[in-house]
Amino acid sequence: MKAPRLSAAALAVALLGALATPTPAAADPGPTGPAASGTDTSQNCTTDPAAPKRQFRAMWIASVVNIDWPTAASRTSPDRIAVQQAEYQGWLDLAKRLNHNAVVVQVRPTADAFWPSPYEPWSEYLTGVRGQNPGWDPLAYLVSEAHKRNLEFHAWFNPYRISMPAPGGAGADINQLAPGHPVREHPEWAVAYPVNAAGSRLYYNPGIPAVREFVQTAMMDAVRRYDLDGVHFDDYFYPYPAAGQDFPDDATFAEHGDGFADKADWRRHNIDLLIQEMGQKIKAAKPWVKFGVSPFGIWRNKAADPLGSDTNGSQSYDANFADTRKWVKEEWVDYIVPQIYWNIGLPVADYAKLVPWWAEVVRGTRVHLYVGQADYKIGEPGQPAAWQDPAEMSRHLTFNRDHPEVLGNVHFSAVQVRADKLGATTLYAAEHYSRPALIPTMSHLPAKPLIFPLVTAATRTDDGVRLRWQPVLDGVGPLGTAASYAVYRFDGRVVPDRCGFADARHLIATVRATSGEQTFLDPTAVAGQRYTYVVRSVDRLANESPVGLPHFVN
Repeated sequence: MKAPRLSAAALAVALLGALATPTPAAADPGPTGPAASGTDTSQNCTTDPAAPKRQFRAMWIASVVNIDWPTAASRTSPDRIAVQQAEYQGWLDLAKRLNHNAVVVQVRPTADAFWPSPYEPWSEYLTGVRGQNPGWDPLAYLVSEAHKRNLEFHAWFNPYRISMPAPGGAGADINQLAPGHPVREHPEWAVAYPVNAAGSRLYYNPGIPAVREFVQTAMMDAVRRYDLDGVHFDDYFYPYPAAGQDFPDDATFAEHGDGFADKADWRRHNIDLLIQEMGQKIKAAKPWVKFGVSPFGIWRNKAADPLGSDTNGSQSYDANFADTRKWVKEEWVDYIVPQIYWNIGLPVADYAKLVPWWAEVVRGTRVHLYVGQADYKIGEPGQPAAWQDPAEMSRHLTFNRDHPEVLGNVHFSAVQVRADKLGATTLYAAEHYSRPALIPTMSHLPAKPLIFPLVTAATRTDDGVRLRWQPVLDGVGPLGTAASYAVYRFDGRVVPDRCGFADARHLIATVRATSGEQTFLDPTAVAGQRYTYVVRSVDRLANESPVGLPHFVN
């Protein structure tokens, strides 16, 4: 059955009329509401907990020391650019196969850049040479290719790390940094730590206000120039402590520590300012860009603070001077991804105790909770017995279902996800990521009403059903713009109610918006089976349009 084509004017009138008269299925449960726990209580919908409508799913793609991308081998290839682009596309294809909806890619691993930055040198992990121009703009390509596949792109920055240990990295030697490196001009900005020890490396000194301003400016250059969906920090603020050594910043504390009797409190204040100011700068430049941090999984142990978790491990509050709980309570970040890299039942740091603790921390705030998962431990010798069980990671994701505040997972890292040791990736993907999912929405970020597209044709082909629809209006009055579309399919000839959209059982794909008429091939359509298709507009923050007219296919 084919719907008649409409002129642009007629299409606008039809869609505006539909927007003015909401359909019964217009509402969509919020990401932290009943839908997250499996039930839409407003309609008493029974949903499938294995097919959540919204869930953040991503893997970290690390560039430091060429962990994931680009590979070290690619740096010396005569076709280096083509090889690195093909490698990256492979990671995106893996993400799509696993029904992920985002990638978190490290683009500033050591005070360097994966884009032509006016502030910091080109990253050595692109060419093997510090500061060498790779001959292309990797960040532009990374973002564009992710968006083509309708994956959110979160740019992962390390705020203060300047070098990796020698001999592979520059170590503590400023003269080994790239020519023109800002630390060569401002050696007083850098601190070598550990001091006079193997493994020493350089860090920007977080206690110097000019340093904090500089690193924010360097990172904001990427925010302003590229179409990022998120800015992502990892767990390195002040460096993890070396045995018997304090970070050597006594002189900095003497100069800049006015008002603080305790140096630890001053250090935490410095990192608080980094987080608070960076969030403010991002939102001032691009209010829709999300800001998230992935800290060490333990804030404080209960033995040290009654507000802490029932654990006995290192504490980010004391080790990295990162008051991560405060950042959530103050809502300085949009999302938090604690690295809960321990198995269920581990006495010192039990996954089954840390997830509920973090769920309580975010409860009542607008901050999303995603869990950092330790895929790198699966099947590794020397790890606890739990990690020799291919079902351990799947048990983590199942456990999360009992905590509706958990809105997703990020897996470390891409090479481990692809390695599929013990078949664990295959198992957890089948049990938890078998259907696509939309990104959880953030109601505190700006949005405008969307109108739904009009499906104009559905054609049976030898390889499925091909849908065509007219795009929504772009920038007309108060109407929002579609960044993508969600395609739903129902068996038979039906008029879906809200419950049909309460989970992902009928969601078959998300498609990036392009200019002009949009097409989509459903290769899973069975010949002779009647279907009902519904296409909804989705903005760049994953807000959906009302439900438009269903399209029936015999």
